[in-house]
Amino acid sequence: MRDQQRRFDRREYLTLAGGAGVATTIGLAGCLEDAEGNGDDRNGDDEDDENGDDEDVADDGENGNGDTEGETIVPGTAPGFEPFQMNVDGELVGFDIDLLEAVVAETEYELGDWEELEFDSLIPALENENIDVIAAAMTITEEREESIAFTESYYSADQSVLVQSGGDVEPDELEDLAGLEVGAQSGTTGEGVVEDELGDDVDYTSYDNYVLAVEELERGTLDAIVIDEPVAESFAGDRDVEIAFTFETGEEYGFGVRQDDEDLQEALSEGIAAVEESSEYDEITQEWFDE
Repeated sequence: MRDQQRRFDRREYLTLAGGAGVATTIGLAGCLEDAEGNGDDRNGDDEDDENGDDEDVADDGENGNGDTEGETIVPGTAPGFEPFQMNVDGELVGFDIDLLEAVVAETEYELGDWEELEFDSLIPALENENIDVIAAAMTITEEREESIAFTESYYSADQSVLVQSGGDVEPDELEDLAGLEVGAQSGTTGEGVVEDELGDDVDYTSYDNYVLAVEELERGTLDAIVIDEPVAESFAGDRDVEIAFTFETGEEYGFGVRQDDEDLQEALSEGIAAVEESSEYDEITQEWFDE
């Protein structure tokens, strides 16, 4: 179904990603509080007309009627979250990459070049109009919905705790992590679990990239990692780490868009439904999760 270059050895990926962490990441100054006003609009004014149609269309798709046919949207993601998005030999691959491409193909939009960012820089980049859609296994939460809007969900997940294979740390529940060195990726729901459920009971370390956290876990300088279940399963299959336990959180992933970009939000949601109703969603899932 896809170019054979999409297929790769996951252990090779993790070896390549190792010390370097996320390849080609783009740093953004500031944080969420500073997001507004920090970036110039790529295409100029992005105000909607009185009919609610987006006037800010790409030059190659402008038709003078304010509709979205041929409009190019710029996607943003955060590599290092196998198998959803990762960078292999300079090529961006993963479940989210393939899925968004398939979803956009069901719409009148065109997909532009991908921007690779740190995970916690994605929302500021979206608000600053440096990107138009987030595709990064981002959980739909009330807190995030205060800043951005989400499409309908496209994947469900829970949280897992990773430990070193054959190590002395064998937790059965979150409370067993008390007093231990625990890591998670900055800005993720895993970090939220550590901060909200464990707080000062653990010595917490935040990482820009889960690959870096897993390396620390393998070396024994970290005791446990809180991470999304499907990503934990991928690391457990490729590295000397194992899942100690999984706990239900009922998380739903969605593509993120700006709150005033209702046309794009609706189009992507309809695209998700179309891909799920076809065989393509199952094919993409099987390719990346071997299900």
